Order: sequence, then structure tokens, then C-alpha cells
Amino acid sequence: MDFKPSIRENFLDLFYKEIERNVPDTNSKLNLHILKIENNQFCYDELIKQLGNHMIPFALSKKEIKEFEKDQRYYELVEKAASKFRDARVNDGEAGELLLFCFLESHLKAPKILTKLEIKLSSNDYAKGSDGIHLLELAPKNYQLIFGESKLEQSLTTSISHAFKSIHDFLTRKKNNIHDEIGLINSQLCKEAFDEDLYQFLKSIIIPKASDTDPIVKNNAFAIFAGFEIDPTDQEKRLSNDKFLALIKSKIKAEVESKMNHIKNKIEEYELFSYTFYVYVFPFMKLDKTRKEIIKKITRAE
Repeated sequence: MDFKPSIRENFLDLFYKEIERNVPDTNSKLNLHILKIENNQFCYDELIKQLGNHMIPFALSKKEIKEFEKDQRYYELVEKAASKFRDARVNDGEAGELLLFCFLESHLKAPKILTKLEIKLSSNDYAKGSDGIHLLELAPKNYQLIFGESKLEQSLTTSISHAFKSIHDFLTRKKNNIHDEIGLINSQLCKEAFDEDLYQFLKSIIIPKASDTDPIVKNNAFAIFAGFEIDPTDQEKRLSNDKFLALIKSKIKAEVESKMNHIKNKIEEYELFSYTFYVYVFPFMKLDKTRKEIIKKITRAE
């Protein structure tokens, strides 16, 4: 069945891949990607171009994109995708949601079924629930439905803590919980599936029938995007390019590795042992300014 990620692996060429490992005693994988550094600065302009390229499949459904492309309404397609984002001045989270989408598609190779953004009726809507839902094939007839949770905080500990708290709430609250979300996916599937075969295929995975002779196995999993701030000192900024790069990479790596136990503790605290977590950690310089700048530039807002 032709249900593939919309983002190629070469998206990852923009990052140093520093950590990709299992968190001991959990079903969790920790990934650290550091944005390319030139002249002691992150290459945000290159990142913004890449995110701008991938804004459309993030913000709109496959069916909607096909409609615009069929009539060659390319300008309107970009305009429609941009209109889904909240105003950059008050937009603290959608840059993280877009980055998580890109990593899940290009790194994990888990195509999107739905994002919170695409079902918003206007840019001011606020939808509870997960930030996006992706599908990962582990083996033939064995799938994970991955629910995304993005948090951008000054401290990495806070980002991770808030993400796990949100996931725990999502699993345990009475309304807008994981069961409601699966029902929502089911009702929205016709938008993501542009033909009947794909629709039936996705439906058979999202709500599999245990009574089938060779049943599909589906489990739910979570992906976390934990953005945090690093703040090099004036002295560090004056280092030669080689020394700065080596120092910053080793500082970020040490900071992230020190959070292995924190991830493990949160899984224990909330008793989430039966879920797989894909944790993507991402450092920013000037977090508040950068996340707003990303949205402003990709949506070409004045």
C-alpha cells in the first residue's frame, strides 16, 4: 500500500546526529539532533527554508493538497497552509510541532495520519489532544500509532516533565483523551486517504479486528519533541570556530545524557511501562525569539 512519509531522509543532512540510543529499562529511544553550526551560530536560515518546504504536508491533508495541485493552484496551496498557523507574536508551540512532524517522517519513517493543525477551522482554534498522529510499521501486520507531544521550555528537565504530564493527562482524563482521539482519526481518515483502498487499509489498522484469521496488531506509542535553550557565554562565543563547535556539542550531549534517568523516572511515576516513547531532544539558542521567528518567516507574516 502506497502510504509513505512525505519528507525524505535528506532533511537530516542539516543536523549533527549526536545520540540515538535506548533508555535503559524502558521502551524508549532517545535522539539528539543538533542543528548545523557555522561561525558559532546555529544555521537557522537553512532550517527555516527546510521547514518552509515541509509546511504544506504538515498543515494540510493529503486529499486537500491533491485538490490544489490538480487545479495547479500552487500559490493558494501555500497561502492555505500558512493560514493554519497562529500569529507568530503569540505562537510559542507550533515550531516544535512542525519539527517533530519532520523528524517522525524523515528519521522514524512514520508517515502522518493527522496533525492538530490541519483540523483547526481557523488559526485561532485551540485543539486539545496530541499534536499529530503518525503510523509506524514495525513488521508486516504489526503497527504503532504514534501520538506526538511537543514542548519548548528554557530547561530540558521542564520540557521532558511537561511532555510526560501531558501524555499522562491524555491517557487518563475523561474527555479529549486517547480514545476520543482514535475516534477522531477514524472520522477524519477520508481526508488523508485519497482513494478507497488507502482508506480501508488505514481503517483496518486504526481499529483492528481481533477476530480476523491473521489479525493486524496495533499498539499506541508516543513521540516527544523536547526543545530547550542553551546560552553560550560571551567568552565561549569568542572561541575559534573549531573550539566553539567541539565545546557546544559536548556540553549539549552531556546535558542530554544526564536526562536519561529523568525520562525513566517519569515513565515509572506515571506507570507508562507498556508504551514506547520516541524522544527527540533539540537545543535552541534564544528560544523565545527563534520559535516566533520560524513561524513568522515560514508563513511570510509581516
